[in-house]
Amino acid sequence: MTRNPIETLSSRARRWAIGLTEQKSVTGTDGEAAFGPWLAAELREETAFQNAEVWTIEVGPQDGRHCVAMLLRGTGRSTVLLTGHYDTVGTSDYGQLEPLATRPDALTKALHGSLVAANAPAAILAHHDFAGGEFLAGRGLLDMKTGLAAGLAVCAEFAESAKPAGNLLFIAVPDEENNSAGAREAAQMLPGLCKERDLDLLAVINLDAIADDGDGSKGRVIALGTVGKLLPAACVVGVPTHSGFPLNGLNAGAIAAAIAARIEWAPELTDMCGTEPGTPPSLLGIRDGKTGYDVTTPRTAHATFNVLSYRRAPSEVLDRFDSLCAEAASRLLQELRRRVSAQHETGLLEMVQSIPVHRYETLLARLEEPERMRLEAVSASIAAGDQPLPEKCRLITEQAWKLSRLAGPAIVTGFGSIPYLPTNLSAQPAAARLRAAAVEVADEAAARYGNVVTCADYFAGISDMSFFGEAAESSLDVVARNTPAWKDSVRWPLTRALANIPTINIGPWGRDYHTPLERLHVGYAFDVLPQLIRDVCARILRPDAT
Repeated sequence: MTRNPIETLSSRARRWAIGLTEQKSVTGTDGEAAFGPWLAAELREETAFQNAEVWTIEVGPQDGRHCVAMLLRGTGRSTVLLTGHYDTVGTSDYGQLEPLATRPDALTKALHGSLVAANAPAAILAHHDFAGGEFLAGRGLLDMKTGLAAGLAVCAEFAESAKPAGNLLFIAVPDEENNSAGAREAAQMLPGLCKERDLDLLAVINLDAIADDGDGSKGRVIALGTVGKLLPAACVVGVPTHSGFPLNGLNAGAIAAAIAARIEWAPELTDMCGTEPGTPPSLLGIRDGKTGYDVTTPRTAHATFNVLSYRRAPSEVLDRFDSLCAEAASRLLQELRRRVSAQHETGLLEMVQSIPVHRYETLLARLEEPERMRLEAVSASIAAGDQPLPEKCRLITEQAWKLSRLAGPAIVTGFGSIPYLPTNLSAQPAAARLRAAAVEVADEAAARYGNVVTCADYFAGISDMSFFGEAAESSLDVVARNTPAWKDSVRWPLTRALANIPTINIGPWGRDYHTPLERLHVGYAFDVLPQLIRDVCARILRPDAT
């Protein structure tokens, strides 16, 4: 990367942001695998980091992706971790502009020109933003390489200071856009890292981006916690029949559809965000188990749901989910009976009084040792495939059902992906110190940086904060027992899995990430954000901090 002879905090942040963005790192590609070693080499070549310790940490055996770590020592043991992910979503959505997707200046100019005749609200706003010169486009520039760049600018200033208080640890991780394998690996290795290097890790600052379609007031935020995310899943087993004789069976697709209708926006699964309702649940995927066309009704169907939580534990979420599935099935049976009563025949409904709900773990408990061994072999084979995690969980659940020798209709519930647990700053001294530092800096922001900055209870998006922050690690047990692909595909231990360090988020803001209109507000990102991060770190690390 081209370096200026004399650099400021702002110019360093801009240089690193452009340089990181130009290096492609789409999740699951060779670019993501190459990015870690490339970044480590760049850090070693940076003059400001000549006395820093830089190393890489492989995510897993033969994984090919790396976390990139850098330690800058000042005085004492007190340490703040600056972290964020470097992987991005794909670039094919840019169409003809894809060659420019990771070249911010060229892409911004091209997008501005292409939006002259735009009539969609989002495109009109983007054209206005680019015309004003306050926004810069680029895949990954907002989400979230500019956050990493701001962290690196702060690290450089720290490294060039004379005997700064404390230490800064920087870790960039892969895979956040998929299963957060990088953050999970980093969180697990932190205790050993700190012990080996004699560090007292006081706080983590995640550097992820915030979206704001307005004036930026919702983007200029220090988030003191993060929302959690679960993916409850319902695998429905029906009684298939020829579609010419539908009363002789129970359609798994119809049962799954009834569950989907009951759970969509269900208040029972909408956690409170402070005194306000949080984001309601929503269906993320629904499909039957048929592999081709025929005139038989589906034997199985599978539905997954996005459920966000702020303080609610996974066990409570699954309890509520089970109840709603049972209620939906009961209502469907009642409605089907009403519809056929006029025909004076009920078919299978005469024998089906209710549709039982089983958890995946109770299904496993029914299996004898030979069936368990067969299931483990199938699970390992499925894990070796390249299907997404929810699909792997569906296939394993259906295999477990077959081995159980139970008869439908039935509903098997569980989870279809890794959990993102909610984090909140606790009442512990280190967390109180971090909260105080964040509030102080936010209160002084208008006078110091010319921007109003506020503290929010929660980071609105899903982020790696879930693995670094203070979360209920015991919650992982019920998720693991009911996630079919946990052992072979998730490969995440149930103890010492989370860092459990007080964690906040301070990142850039912009608009429309994960779309071709992804753009960054440059004034805040380069002029204000690095100062915020620097000043929060300084308050945490000062010797008289309490």
